[in-house]
Formats: sequence, C-alpha cells, structure tokens
Amino acid sequence: MAHTWILKRNCSLTPRQSAAVYLLLCTGSFGIALLFLLQGVWVVLAFAFVEMAAVGWALLHYARHALDVERIALTEQALVVERIDAGRRSRFQLDPARTRIAPPQARVHKLIRLESPATCLEIGSYVSEPIRQQVAQELARAIRSHPRRLR
Repeated sequence: MAHTWILKRNCSLTPRQSAAVYLLLCTGSFGIALLFLLQGVWVVLAFAFVEMAAVGWALLHYARHALDVERIALTEQALVVERIDAGRRSRFQLDPARTRIAPPQARVHKLIRLESPATCLEIGSYVSEPIRQQVAQELARAIRSHPRRLR
C-alpha cells in the first residue's frame, strides 16, 4: 500500500534545450554585431556582449531550477519527502501515525505543511494552488486510513 505524489515545475525547456536556445541567440546577436563592426560601429558589439551576458545568466538560473521536484511517498513504515532544488537533494522521513497535514490557507501560508513532533516541513512550492489543495486532501485522506494510524 504505497502512495506516491510527484510535484514538479511546469517547465517548457530542458537544460539542454536552454543551452541550444542560448547558442542560437548568441549566433544571431553576434552575427548582427559583426556586420555593424565591419561598418565601423563597434558599440553594437559591446551591447551584444552585455545583452548575451544577461540572457545567459537568466537561462542559467532557469536551467538550474528546471528539474526541481518534490516526491512524497507514503509507505507502510514512513512518510518520505524527497526534494531536489537546484541539484541539491534532501530527504525527510516522518512517522505517518504522528504527522498532521495542514492544507494551504490563503491568509496564513500557501504551502502544504507537514507537522510531526520532530519536523515541520512545507511542500508544494513547485505546483499551483489548486494542485496543492488536491494533494493536501489526498495526503490527509491517505494518512487517516494508514495502518499505523489505525492501531
């Protein structure tokens, strides 16, 4: 009886595709700058460098977070939350019999809060509010019917 929820960002481009887009943009921008440089207008090349540096920084930030994910698994022994954020992996293991699910509330906090005696954890930052509400309801229902909770 294992339940699993995977919460991940809705990203259009993979990191590899982001690099390809950046290479394409650099080719076009520096190609045009080179044409202006041949005409004696060197300032366009300077602006192309600044522009591509800014675009490169933005795409690098995007690519670092494109694969962020939270995996929540409810097994017979534990509630396990694994989070990958910008390549850093963290893992939390909670006792389902002693864990309380606080669903997202608009005024207080918008994330799902998992509260146990040893840990307080907020999840759901990679998905929209309706999906958070749905996951919170499903998770609460699964924990209520968990075999260790019924003892």
